Amino acid sequence: MVLFLRRGWLAVETFNLKSTRFKTTVSILIAARNEEDKIFNTINDILAQDYPADLMELIVVDDHSTDQTSEIVLSFADRGVKLIVLNENEPLNSYKKKAITEAIKLSDSELIITTDADCRMSPAWLKTIIGFYESGNYKMISSPVIYFEEKSKFEEMQTLDFLFLSGLGAAGIGNKMPSTCSGANLAYQREVFYELKGFQGIDELASGDDELFLHKVALVYPDGIGFCKSRDAIVYTHAKSNLKEFIQQRKRWASKSTKYKNKAIVVIGVSVWIFNFMIFLSSILGLFNPYFWYLGLICISIKALAEMSLLIPLCSFASRSKLLWYVPILTVLHMFYLMYIGIAGNSGKYNWKGRMVR
Repeated sequence: MVLFLRRGWLAVETFNLKSTRFKTTVSILIAARNEEDKIFNTINDILAQDYPADLMELIVVDDHSTDQTSEIVLSFADRGVKLIVLNENEPLNSYKKKAITEAIKLSDSELIITTDADCRMSPAWLKTIIGFYESGNYKMISSPVIYFEEKSKFEEMQTLDFLFLSGLGAAGIGNKMPSTCSGANLAYQREVFYELKGFQGIDELASGDDELFLHKVALVYPDGIGFCKSRDAIVYTHAKSNLKEFIQQRKRWASKSTKYKNKAIVVIGVSVWIFNFMIFLSSILGLFNPYFWYLGLICISIKALAEMSLLIPLCSFASRSKLLWYVPILTVLHMFYLMYIGIAGNSGKYNWKGRMVR
C-alpha cells in the first residue's frame, strides 16, 4: 500500500508558476479562537502576499475568544481585514464549520482559501496556488502544510510523522483517490461550496471541515481535485510542545476516520491498524514461541523500508532529509501510537480549543 502511495506522490507533477497575470478573486478565511500570540504574524504574512490587492480579501472569524484576538484583527481594519465575531448562545456541533460558513456568506470571491491563525507563509504562497488553480479545471486544491521551528526532538519527530501524513494526502490525489487534506492550506470554489450545501451532512462532528468536505467534493467532481506540489505553496505551522496536546490533536483527527463516505478508505485504515496490532501481538506470542519474534522483526523491517521509500522523496521536497534519522525509532513508536489513537479517536470526546467536543 505504501509503495502504491509512493507512486501517487511521484505522479503529482511539481508546479512551476509561469504566468503572473491573474484574474481570480480570492477570499482567505481564518477561524480563530484565542490566538493572540500568533495571529498578528499570520495576518502580516497574508497582507504581504505578492498578489493584486484588488483581487484578494482576508476575513477573520473570532470564535468566542477570551483573549485579545479580536482587538489584534481590528488593528488591521484600515488595511481591509474584515472581522466577524461569533455570538452563538446555543452549543453547536462544530464552531469551526459555523465560522467558515459565516465568512463565506460575507465573501463574493470566486475562490475560497482556508488557513489557520498560527500559520506562516512566503510572499509567493497565494500567487502560486492561484496560478495552479488557473492552470487547470480544479474545483478544490490541497496544498502542503509542514511543521517548522522545532524546539525539541519530540517536535522534530512530529514533523516527520506529519510530513508522512501530508504525503498520504498528496499521494491519494495523485492516485485519483482523494483521502485526506489540511484545512490549514485548502482552496475550493465558492460556488461548489454552495452547490454541495456546504457542510450539511458532515456537521455532526466538531472537525471535518477539510477531509469530510474533500470527500463531498470528490464524490461529485472526482477529477476536479488537485495538489499544488510547490515549495512556494507551503504553509508552515508548529508541532505540539507536549504529549498531552499531541494526543488531543490526533484524537481529533482520528475522530473523522469512520465517517468517510468512501468505505474503501475506512477498510484501508482498519487494515493498517490490524497490521500494526499483529506485529505487537507477535512480540507477545514470542514469549511462548521465538518464531513469532522473528516474524514480527521481519514485518517491522519491511514496514520501515516501505515507509522510507515514501519518506525519502517527501523529505527531499520539504528540504528536511535530516529527519530520516528518526525513522527506526518512529517505526516502532508508530505501532503503539496507531493502535491507541485508532481506538481513542473513535471512542469519546477530546479537548479542542478549551472545549470538550466529539
